Amino acid sequence: MKVAVTFVALAGVASAFTPSQNAPRGTALSVNLQDLPGATMPVKGFDPLGLATLGSESTLAWFRAAELKHSRVAMLATTGYLVQAAGVHFPGMLSSDVSFESLSAMKPFDAWDAVPDLGKAQIYFTIFFAELVTETQGTHYTKGGDMPTIVFPPVNFAPSDPEKMKIQQSRELNNGRLAMIAIMSFVAAANVPGSVPLLIGNPMF
Repeated sequence: MKVAVTFVALAGVASAFTPSQNAPRGTALSVNLQDLPGATMPVKGFDPLGLATLGSESTLAWFRAAELKHSRVAMLATTGYLVQAAGVHFPGMLSSDVSFESLSAMKPFDAWDAVPDLGKAQIYFTIFFAELVTETQGTHYTKGGDMPTIVFPPVNFAPSDPEKMKIQQSRELNNGRLAMIAIMSFVAAANVPGSVPLLIGNPMF
């Protein structure tokens, strides 16, 4: 449970590296999609389904916030899976009858199954609370407000230079996209034997 709570807290810290950008209200797009953070090579402007132009700028802001949140969660999930697979763990006991050491000897998904229901409930509540806070602070991002952030503690490493800020935003999004592919591969390898050739034979899948 401590691991998951730590990850949720770190998700907030990660948000400090990508300062939020405003999304003006409107019924039609007035922004150049190629100028948005994350529109970089080798797949600059990759959007085969045309989702970016599906609705108004409010719709685009919702998509951008969803991608940003999923990117951060995926980066934490990928890191957590690798840390668990490496056997790194907190000292002490997770509950009265489950130690962190015993969980570290299991495959990551088996370790999750071994977490007591009360511990899982605490994790779910922490995630829900973090989501609630980010969605209710100030003007909503679909109405021109800042992208959702939650930071514990409130530390901001973002540069003041707009160009450097955009570079950091693009790096976070691109790393997050790769992490989403990575964690989906981990899930597939753990549940469908042979589905990810590079992970065949790995004892953690």
